[in-house]
Amino acid sequence: MQVTRIFLVRHGETTLVAEDRFAGSTDAPLSDAGRIQAERLGVRLARESFAAVYASPMSRTMDTASLVGRPHGLLPIPTDGLREIDHGRWEGMRRCDVESQFAEEYAAWEEDPFTCAPEGGETGLAVTARALPVVRDIVDRHQGQQVLVVSHKATIRLLFSILLGFEPRGYRDRLDQLPCCLNIVDLKGHGRARLVLFNDVSHYASVPTMPHERLSKWWDPQEKP
Repeated sequence: MQVTRIFLVRHGETTLVAEDRFAGSTDAPLSDAGRIQAERLGVRLARESFAAVYASPMSRTMDTASLVGRPHGLLPIPTDGLREIDHGRWEGMRRCDVESQFAEEYAAWEEDPFTCAPEGGETGLAVTARALPVVRDIVDRHQGQQVLVVSHKATIRLLFSILLGFEPRGYRDRLDQLPCCLNIVDLKGHGRARLVLFNDVSHYASVPTMPHERLSKWWDPQEKP
Protein backbone atom coordinates (compact mmCIF):
# COMPACT_ATOMS: atom_id res chain seq x y z
CA MET A 1 0.00 0.00 0.00
CA GLN A 2 1.33 3.43 -0.98
CA VAL A 3 1.62 6.50 1.24
CA THR A 4 -0.96 9.26 1.07
CA ARG A 5 0.29 12.69 2.12
CA ILE A 6 -2.41 14.95 3.55
CA PHE A 7 -1.85 18.70 3.84
CA LEU A 8 -4.28 19.32 6.69
CA VAL A 9 -5.13 23.01 7.10
CA ARG A 10 -7.20 24.90 9.61
CA HIS A 11 -9.32 27.69 8.09
CA GLY A 12 -8.14 31.29 8.27
CA GLU A 13 -9.06 33.81 10.93
CA THR A 14 -12.77 34.65 11.15
CA THR A 15 -14.72 37.75 12.10
CA LEU A 16 -15.44 36.25 15.54
CA VAL A 17 -11.83 35.45 16.48
CA ALA A 18 -11.40 38.48 18.79
CA GLU A 19 -14.63 37.87 20.71
CA ASP A 20 -13.73 34.52 22.31
CA ARG A 21 -17.09 33.03 21.35
CA PHE A 22 -18.08 29.41 20.80
CA ALA A 23 -18.61 29.24 17.05
CA GLY A 24 -18.34 25.60 16.01
CA SER A 25 -21.54 25.22 13.99
CA THR A 26 -21.94 29.00 13.56
CA ASP A 27 -21.10 29.91 9.97
CA ALA A 28 -18.70 32.77 10.68
CA PRO A 29 -17.03 34.16 7.52
CA LEU A 30 -13.33 34.77 7.03
CA SER A 31 -12.06 38.16 8.12
CA ASP A 32 -9.86 40.25 5.83
CA ALA A 33 -6.86 38.94 7.75
CA GLY A 34 -8.10 35.36 7.27
CA ARG A 35 -8.29 35.80 3.51
CA ILE A 36 -4.75 37.16 3.43
CA GLN A 37 -3.54 34.17 5.48
CA ALA A 38 -5.16 31.76 3.02
CA GLU A 39 -3.77 33.59 0.00
CA ARG A 40 -0.27 33.42 1.46
CA LEU A 41 -0.64 29.71 2.13
CA GLY A 42 -1.77 29.31 -1.47
CA VAL A 43 1.45 30.95 -2.64
CA ARG A 44 3.47 28.74 -0.31
CA LEU A 45 1.90 25.55 -1.68
CA ALA A 46 1.68 26.63 -5.32
CA ARG A 47 4.47 24.26 -6.40
CA GLU A 48 2.94 21.23 -4.70
CA SER A 49 0.86 18.76 -6.66
CA PHE A 50 -2.60 17.96 -5.26
CA ALA A 51 -4.94 15.27 -6.52
CA ALA A 52 -7.96 16.83 -4.81
CA VAL A 53 -9.11 19.40 -2.26
CA TYR A 54 -11.62 18.46 0.46
CA ALA A 55 -13.18 20.89 2.93
CA SER A 56 -15.79 21.21 5.62
CA PRO A 57 -18.93 22.77 4.06
CA MET A 58 -18.75 25.85 6.33
CA SER A 59 -18.05 29.12 4.48
CA ARG A 60 -14.79 29.77 6.35
CA THR A 61 -13.34 26.40 5.32
CA MET A 62 -14.68 26.43 1.76
CA ASP A 63 -13.30 29.94 1.20
CA THR A 64 -9.92 28.98 2.67
CA ALA A 65 -9.80 25.85 0.51
CA SER A 66 -10.74 27.84 -2.61
CA LEU A 67 -7.98 30.39 -2.03
CA VAL A 68 -5.32 27.76 -1.30
CA GLY A 69 -6.46 25.52 -4.16
CA ARG A 70 -6.74 28.32 -6.74
CA PRO A 71 -3.15 27.99 -8.09
CA HIS A 72 -3.89 24.33 -8.81
CA GLY A 73 -7.20 24.92 -10.57
CA LEU A 74 -8.97 22.76 -8.00
CA LEU A 75 -12.34 23.46 -6.41
CA PRO A 76 -12.95 22.13 -2.89
CA ILE A 77 -15.22 19.13 -2.42
CA PRO A 78 -17.59 19.89 0.51
CA THR A 79 -17.35 17.05 3.02
CA ASP A 80 -19.73 17.10 5.96
CA GLY A 81 -17.65 14.86 8.21
CA LEU A 82 -14.95 17.54 8.36
CA ARG A 83 -17.17 20.22 9.91
CA GLU A 84 -16.42 21.69 13.33
CA ILE A 85 -17.71 20.43 16.66
CA ASP A 86 -21.22 21.68 17.50
CA HIS A 87 -21.35 23.44 20.88
CA GLY A 88 -25.13 23.19 21.16
CA ARG A 89 -26.69 25.83 23.39
CA TRP A 90 -23.29 27.50 23.88
CA GLU A 91 -23.06 28.50 20.21
CA GLY A 92 -22.46 32.24 19.78
CA MET A 93 -21.83 32.79 23.50
CA ARG A 94 -18.62 34.13 25.03
CA ARG A 95 -16.66 31.67 27.11
CA CYS A 96 -16.98 33.79 30.28
CA ASP A 97 -20.78 33.90 29.89
CA VAL A 98 -20.99 30.15 29.34
CA GLU A 99 -18.95 29.53 32.47
CA SER A 100 -21.25 31.82 34.44
CA GLN A 101 -24.59 30.56 33.15
CA PHE A 102 -23.78 26.86 32.79
CA ALA A 103 -21.12 26.40 35.46
CA GLU A 104 -21.61 22.69 36.14
CA GLU A 105 -21.90 21.75 32.48
CA TYR A 106 -18.86 23.84 31.57
CA ALA A 107 -16.74 22.32 34.36
CA ALA A 108 -17.58 18.80 33.18
CA TRP A 109 -16.64 19.72 29.61
CA GLU A 110 -13.35 21.30 30.70
CA GLU A 111 -12.51 18.10 32.58
CA ASP A 112 -13.39 15.75 29.72
CA PRO A 113 -14.33 17.33 26.36
CA PHE A 114 -14.02 13.95 24.65
CA THR A 115 -17.07 12.35 26.28
CA CYS A 116 -18.92 15.40 27.66
CA ALA A 117 -20.83 17.99 25.63
CA PRO A 118 -23.13 20.97 26.15
CA GLU A 119 -26.84 20.35 25.85
CA GLY A 120 -27.62 19.91 22.16
CA GLY A 121 -23.92 19.72 21.23
CA GLU A 122 -21.39 17.10 20.21
CA THR A 123 -18.76 15.26 22.20
CA GLY A 124 -15.24 14.92 20.89
CA LEU A 125 -16.02 11.24 20.46
CA ALA A 126 -18.92 12.06 18.12
CA VAL A 127 -16.71 14.35 16.04
CA THR A 128 -14.05 11.66 15.76
CA ALA A 129 -16.65 9.10 14.70
CA ARG A 130 -17.65 11.20 11.69
CA ALA A 131 -14.26 12.72 10.77
CA LEU A 132 -12.02 9.64 10.94
CA PRO A 133 -13.94 7.72 8.24
CA VAL A 134 -13.43 10.72 5.94
CA VAL A 135 -9.66 10.49 6.39
CA ARG A 136 -9.74 6.75 5.80
CA ASP A 137 -11.76 7.22 2.62
CA ILE A 138 -9.27 9.84 1.38
CA VAL A 139 -6.40 7.42 2.00
CA ASP A 140 -8.21 4.69 0.04
CA ARG A 141 -9.00 7.04 -2.86
CA HIS A 142 -5.61 8.73 -3.11
CA GLN A 143 -2.87 6.20 -2.46
CA GLY A 144 0.49 7.57 -3.53
CA GLN A 145 -0.94 11.08 -3.94
CA GLN A 146 -1.04 14.40 -2.11
CA VAL A 147 -4.36 15.84 -0.95
CA LEU A 148 -5.33 19.19 0.59
CA VAL A 149 -7.88 18.98 3.42
CA VAL A 150 -9.30 22.08 5.15
CA SER A 151 -11.10 21.65 8.45
CA HIS A 152 -11.41 23.21 11.93
CA LYS A 153 -9.43 23.49 15.15
CA ALA A 154 -11.20 20.93 17.33
CA THR A 155 -11.77 18.49 14.48
CA ILE A 156 -8.10 18.55 13.47
CA ARG A 157 -6.86 18.14 17.04
CA LEU A 158 -9.19 15.21 17.61
CA LEU A 159 -8.02 13.54 14.39
CA PHE A 160 -4.38 13.91 15.40
CA SER A 161 -5.14 12.50 18.84
CA ILE A 162 -6.46 9.31 17.28
CA LEU A 163 -4.07 9.03 14.33
CA LEU A 164 -0.97 9.59 16.48
CA GLY A 165 -2.11 7.74 19.59
CA PHE A 166 -2.55 10.67 22.03
CA GLU A 167 -4.99 10.60 24.93
CA PRO A 168 -8.03 12.26 23.27
CA ARG A 169 -9.43 13.63 26.54
CA GLY A 170 -6.48 16.01 26.63
CA TYR A 171 -6.68 17.27 23.07
CA ARG A 172 -7.46 20.84 24.19
CA ASP A 173 -4.49 20.91 26.60
CA ARG A 174 -1.85 19.32 24.40
CA LEU A 175 -2.53 20.46 20.84
CA ASP A 176 -3.05 23.91 19.35
CA GLN A 177 -4.09 25.02 15.86
CA LEU A 178 -3.54 28.62 14.81
CA PRO A 179 -5.68 30.19 12.07
CA CYS A 180 -4.69 28.93 8.61
CA CYS A 181 -1.93 26.74 10.01
CA LEU A 182 -0.41 23.98 7.92
CA ASN A 183 -0.05 20.39 9.10
CA ILE A 184 1.37 17.58 7.00
CA VAL A 185 0.76 13.93 7.82
CA ASP A 186 1.72 10.80 5.88
CA LEU A 187 -0.73 7.91 6.08
CA LYS A 188 -0.22 4.33 5.00
CA GLY A 189 -3.34 2.27 5.25
CA HIS A 190 -5.63 2.84 8.20
CA GLY A 191 -3.15 2.15 10.97
CA ARG A 192 0.09 4.00 10.27
CA ALA A 193 0.56 7.76 10.49
CA ARG A 194 3.67 9.93 10.51
CA LEU A 195 3.49 13.61 11.46
CA VAL A 196 5.74 15.66 9.17
CA LEU A 197 4.70 19.24 10.04
CA PHE A 198 2.43 20.66 12.75
CA ASN A 199 0.71 24.03 13.33
CA ASP A 200 3.04 25.91 11.00
CA VAL A 201 2.17 29.53 10.15
CA SER A 202 5.48 30.69 8.69
CA HIS A 203 3.65 31.80 5.52
CA TYR A 204 2.22 34.74 7.47
CA ALA A 205 3.91 34.93 10.91
CA SER A 206 7.55 34.69 11.93
CA VAL A 207 6.79 33.68 15.54
CA PRO A 208 3.66 31.76 16.66
CA THR A 209 1.63 33.54 19.32
CA MET A 210 1.45 32.26 22.87
CA PRO A 211 -1.73 30.34 23.79
CA HIS A 212 -4.41 32.53 25.35
CA GLU A 213 -8.07 31.52 25.62
CA ARG A 214 -7.61 29.08 22.73
CA LEU A 215 -6.90 26.01 24.80
CA SER A 216 -8.12 24.89 28.20
CA LYS A 217 -7.68 27.01 31.33
CA TRP A 218 -4.42 25.25 32.05
CA TRP A 219 -2.86 27.58 29.45
CA ASP A 220 -4.77 30.73 30.38
CA PRO A 221 -2.26 33.12 32.00
CA GLN A 222 -5.07 34.85 33.88
CA GLU A 223 -6.34 31.81 35.72
CA LYS A 224 -5.16 28.55 37.20
CA PRO A 225 -6.83 25.24 36.36
